[in-house]
Formats: sequence, C-alpha cells, structure tokens
Amino acid sequence: MVDVILGLQWGDEGKGKIVDFFARGYDMVARFQGGPNAGHTLYVNDKKVVLHQIPSGIFHPGIINLIGNGVVLDPVTLKRECDTVASFGVDLKKYLFVSERTHLILPTHRALDKAAELSKGHLKIGSTLKGIGPAYMDKTGRNGLRVGDLLDKNFITSYIKLRIKHQRLLDNFNFHEDISAWEDEFFEAVEFLKQLNIVNGEYFINEQIKKGKKILAEGAQGSMLDIDYGTFPYVTSSNTITAGVCSGLGIAPHLIKEVYGITKAYCTRVGSGPFPTELEDATGEELRRVGNEFGATTGRPRRCGWIDLVALRFACMVNGVTKLIMTKADVLDAFNELQVCTAYDINGSVTEEVPFQLEKQKPVPQYKNFEGWKTDISKLKEYDELPDKMKTYINFINDYLGIKVHYISNGPGREQLINA
Repeated sequence: MVDVILGLQWGDEGKGKIVDFFARGYDMVARFQGGPNAGHTLYVNDKKVVLHQIPSGIFHPGIINLIGNGVVLDPVTLKRECDTVASFGVDLKKYLFVSERTHLILPTHRALDKAAELSKGHLKIGSTLKGIGPAYMDKTGRNGLRVGDLLDKNFITSYIKLRIKHQRLLDNFNFHEDISAWEDEFFEAVEFLKQLNIVNGEYFINEQIKKGKKILAEGAQGSMLDIDYGTFPYVTSSNTITAGVCSGLGIAPHLIKEVYGITKAYCTRVGSGPFPTELEDATGEELRRVGNEFGATTGRPRRCGWIDLVALRFACMVNGVTKLIMTKADVLDAFNELQVCTAYDINGSVTEEVPFQLEKQKPVPQYKNFEGWKTDISKLKEYDELPDKMKTYINFINDYLGIKVHYISNGPGREQLINA
C-alpha cells in the first residue's frame, strides 16, 4: 500500500512538517521527483533542519528512506545534508537508500542553469540555479548520468564526454565562469555517495510492498508547478502530481491508496509566473511578515495572496486528492477580514476553470469575503475549540472543493496539527 503526500499550490505548503508527522505510521518514506530546489523544513529537538533531497522520514527510528529514480540528485547537496542528519545520531547506512536509476546533477548542469537564466533578462522564470532543469533535459535527451553509473569503471570517461558537450553550450551562452571548485566538491561528494546504499529502486520498493509494508511517497514543489499541468513555462521540470509517483518510484497506479493534498490557508509563490490572487499591498506584506514567508532553499521573499479555490480544485482533480491538509492556518489569526477566490473573470467571462495560459489571459479573481476570527489558535488541540468564524471559512472550502480538510496545522511545531 502506498499513500501520497504532495503540495497543491506553488510549493512551500509545509510538506516537510506534515511528512515528518505522518511518517511514524509508515515503514518507508520515498521521494519520487524534484531536486535540491525543494526545501522541506523540519524541527528536530527544537532545532530547525531543512532537507532538500533526503526524505522527511529520516529522523524517525526504524523507517527506511528512499530517494527514487524520479529525483535529480546533487551529490554535493546530499553530502551536506547527510552530515547534518548524521549529527543527530541517525544511522544513514541503515536507513537511507538511493535508486541506481536516479539522475545526477553535474557541476556543468548548475553552470548551464545560471547561464540560461542570465540570458533571459527580464523574462527570467525564477530558477533556483541548482541545475535541475538542465539535468532533466539531459534525462529526456538520453544523455544523463545516473547514480548507478558511479559504480562503472568508465564513469570518468562518460563524465568528460558529457562535460565537453555542456562546455559547447556554455560557450554559446558566452559563459566562462571557472567551475573547477564545483568539480572538486562534486568528486569528493561522489566518493561519499558511493558508500551509501545504492539499490535497484523499483525492485526494492515493490518488494517492501509485497511484504505488506506501508509506504509514504513524498512530493516536492507543488501541483501548480507541474511540468504538464502547472503555470507553464513558469514551472519546475518534473511531474509534481500523483502520476509522478508511478514513474518516479516504479510502482503501479493501483497500489496508490490515499492522496493527502496540502494547501496553505492562503497562497504563496516564489519566483516569476502568474499568481491571480497575489496581494501587492500592505495586506500581502502582512501575510509575508506574520507567515515568515521566505524560501527555505533560496531565502527569497515569497509573493503572498488569498487562497485560490479555482486553482486548488484543479489541483485536487488532477491529483485525485482524497484528504486535505491545511497548513499555516494560524497566520490568518491576525486579519480582520479574509477573502477567498471562487472564480476568474477573463475578459468579461466568468469561469471556475483554470485556463490554458494564465500568464496571457490574466484572470481577475472574484472573491467571497469572510470575517476574520481574531483569535490565537496556536495553542488549541481540538477542532471543537476552533473559533466559529474559522469553521465557517473551512466549511466553505470543504463545500467548494468537495473534499474535506482532515487536518489543520496551527503552528510550526511537530504536534501542532489538529484533526478535523
């Protein structure tokens, strides 16, 4: 049995804490896509830890953590993370596994990412410059190197061949930055990676399923950044939706049971791209301040706005969401009035569907207003204790989406999660 946890907005929904909370009920947590551009924030022994590639179940004793083949892996970032995780006493050799089909991010991928983004000028897509896009391009272009290739005696030859190809592209961009230090780091990290558990991921996970083990598939980024269904071209390079679990871990669709979709009580986005409910005013700034909305990976200030139910219902549909989890509900404690987007006005035509090209069609959000509850909910433990005005807000969202909010996060702490 495989359950899935993924984000329904533009990432940054607080997936790390939720996976960390749920992990105790599973035997394995597996990352199925994305790269080190995703930052999942956890609090371990009251210390903040941001994981970029290691699954968020790693701090739970006895739980296996698998980096699946749908991930693009930066060995340098992985080594740093492993050092951090090991400092908490975690036995990585026992609990961390990497699929041999996982593609590698090379130093030249990072250089290509930077060169391509610089060349776009004001049309930048907001890349984190981690090399994710170029690594996925080499994957689909059938040029990439994979973790299993590290164990081949001819790896260096393959590496040099791909590096030469990348250098030609960098020359076309007129990019001549010295990346020799990046390469030194890379090869040091590669030697570390070779000491980890490199496994045939699809056989490994299906064997666990056959044994009756419970698997939790952990997504990165958010559904509105999906390469197919997100706000293209301002998207990531992988399938962030439920379908990506099958290709990213090598499991059959019928094995997926629950799909837990995570949404903030409002909306945020990092980087460029359409964001219909964005608030470029004092209210948006207040959401950013109260919610401490700065990227876990980049530190960039997040764009903030009211919850967009049109986009959220679309995300629930393409993911097959069975249960909703609402995070950062406590951030709304500070507001006298709340708004919820229920439709888009596009050139005088009102619709409840996400259009083909949000960027060009520039929808004007249609809002329903709600009274704020103006109550500190961070200490509350039970749904019945929540203010009636907050229940009204949540019940409206339940009815609009046709899917129930089952859990409400009312703070960053591990235990600050109310069962609704």
